[in-house]
Amino acid sequence: MLYTILMLPLTGCVYTKIRVPLDDDVWGTKLGSKTGIASTHSVLWLFAWGSAGTKDAADAGNISIVHHMDLGITSYLAGAYTRRDTIVYGD
Repeated sequence: MLYTILMLPLTGCVYTKIRVPLDDDVWGTKLGSKTGIASTHSVLWLFAWGSAGTKDAADAGNISIVHHMDLGITSYLAGAYTRRDTIVYGD
């Protein structure tokens, strides 16, 4: 209970959904015509499954040339459930 009370003032402790680029040199980046996503999941900090590798995301989008990648994170209740996505863009 104390842990919950201490976590409440933190930003995003109930719900977080962010997406950030995995490349810092984005000037002139071509995204491509296709998008692929691969995900990992975790529940209650005890169980985790999935594969969020670049190849898995490229295969999911039928992409052979990756131009750009993003990282997406969705989390509920201070991480009681978390999904981590690798998002690739390409052709």
